[in-house]
Amino acid sequence: MRCAVSYNCIFVIGPTAVGKTAIGVRLAAALGGEVISADSRQVYSGLDIGSGKDLKDYELSLDLVAKLNPSLAESLSSGSVSAESYHVPYHLIDVCDLSHEYNLFDFQEGFYKAFADISARCKIPVVVGGTGMYLDSILRNYDMIPMPENPELYEELNQKSYDELKEILIREKEKLHNTSEFGDKERLIKAIMINRYNESPECKAFRAKMAPRPQILPLVIGTTLDRNLVRSRIEARLKARLDEGLIEEVENLHRDGADWARLEALGLEYRFVSEYLQQKIESKEKLFELLNIAIRQFAKRQETWFRGMEKKGVQIHWLPEIMDVEPRFDAALAMCKELL
Repeated sequence: MRCAVSYNCIFVIGPTAVGKTAIGVRLAAALGGEVISADSRQVYSGLDIGSGKDLKDYELSLDLVAKLNPSLAESLSSGSVSAESYHVPYHLIDVCDLSHEYNLFDFQEGFYKAFADISARCKIPVVVGGTGMYLDSILRNYDMIPMPENPELYEELNQKSYDELKEILIREKEKLHNTSEFGDKERLIKAIMINRYNESPECKAFRAKMAPRPQILPLVIGTTLDRNLVRSRIEARLKARLDEGLIEEVENLHRDGADWARLEALGLEYRFVSEYLQQKIESKEKLFELLNIAIRQFAKRQETWFRGMEKKGVQIHWLPEIMDVEPRFDAALAMCKELL
């Protein structure tokens, strides 16, 4: 079986509410691949409605599979157990609970493990998501390593003035990547602590034990829609999620042990619904209004992030801004068949 390709994975990226999951799942089925989620909240079990997991999108009818991938459909129909649908395999969804604060290092570690597993079986990873930092960390190969807490060093540095901290950072770090590291005092302290840890024997020993990263050769496909259409889709989806039990989902998470601060830190739906349940937001109507605005602003920030990625050298092949998923999927599949 031929595994070598010019690109060895596909990224389907875009802002919230534009249908990227449906496109990515269908691409995975058509190409015999598996999905890796790049969503910072779908990693948590129990965060279903608010995170937009939409696991039903991963269940495809056999009729649709027959159109997308006839050989796959034939293998399903000839199996010992008759299948009624095809479940597209996915990774990095429901991998931890709220007792663990999943971070960027966790994502990178999970991503490379899933990528290696999928690739070893000569299947193509299809990465689907809109969490800009997660996507960027793979596409631009962030050098991430977990840093242990060091309250003593933090307290020592916190006693110093801004100018003293700036002098320390310049003296200790041979090459400053950019002056944003100067930032505020808190950022200076963090930069010094990271730099010192990176130079420590403990860090070097940790790096020596790390598995080598697989080579990532990504075909990045972007999908978005006219901003007014994105707004209307956000509004319709928010109404549907509230009807599906978003408020009850957050109530259950709190009842099961997640405190309000933890839920609020998850942002957007979980933050605003938590505030509503604590009576910080006076009505469901006001909840809808505030949350709708916040999600719109989030979608705009996602678009800005993707433009920033392009400026930093990430090539994104944008699909036509057509409302229906079908023609966008067709364009994405044609692109993959041409370039893979």
